[in-house]
Amino acid sequence: MSDVEQVTDPIAFHAEGPVWSPSWGGLRWVDMLAGDLLTLRADGSVDRLHVGQVAAFVRPRVGGGYVVGVERGLALADGPDDVPRHLPALWTDPGVRMNEGACDPQGRVYAGSMAYDKAEGAATLYRVDPDGSVTTVLGSVTISNGLDFSPDGTLAYYNDSGAGSTDVFDVVDGELVRRRVFREGDGGTPDGLTVDSAGNVWTAINGAGLVRCLSPGGELLAEVELPVRGATACTLGGDDQRDLYVTTSREGLEDPEPEAGSVLRLRVDVPGKPVLPFAG
Repeated sequence: MSDVEQVTDPIAFHAEGPVWSPSWGGLRWVDMLAGDLLTLRADGSVDRLHVGQVAAFVRPRVGGGYVVGVERGLALADGPDDVPRHLPALWTDPGVRMNEGACDPQGRVYAGSMAYDKAEGAATLYRVDPDGSVTTVLGSVTISNGLDFSPDGTLAYYNDSGAGSTDVFDVVDGELVRRRVFREGDGGTPDGLTVDSAGNVWTAINGAGLVRCLSPGGELLAEVELPVRGATACTLGGDDQRDLYVTTSREGLEDPEPEAGSVLRLRVDVPGKPVLPFAG
């Protein structure tokens, strides 16, 4: 692996949800509590698009455009840089907001929430199908966070940051079943995660300033120290899918590090896999 480099200035308060997609030209992420989508352009500049009170996550759509998690639901855009239209809210409680999401191989969105006050058990993981139907996948979640699937789609890895561990599900007939602990937290809070093309799981460890890579069997393959404590999420991208991008945050820091709020990058040996898009 290469050394960690800083890709952007510390332009976000709480950067989250990095995703690489050719449909919008490369890397996109969110400044979550500002409600903005951020896009890294080829010249190194960053475009900012306001989408609502909260911008929680973003994924490309099969037919073009994108889906973005907003404060209490989803919003859809038809073009890569269009302002999205908000869909009906998934819940009404103003004390709960969207936090993180991802798509599965069937093109469905998994959207997870958290309480603003981080109340234990106040959150939910929902699934939204392409036809707009909504299913509650998990209740009594605390901070629904990273979710991604193994390359063959038979496993799903998930972080409820309130639980402090990374869990794994079997995927049977499109349903997440047989949840169990994949890896204990080992210090810090497991936050966003991504799975590479070999099935290894990369997780941002918030509060500890680390990203960890675990094998499909749960063994620690790599641990990378970052110059900031608030590592929030990670994704693999670049032309060869070997650039690991890590978003960072200034939230909760009385004396933020100079790099907090920037996007970091390092080169890794195993490439990622293409992002799973929303079919709706």
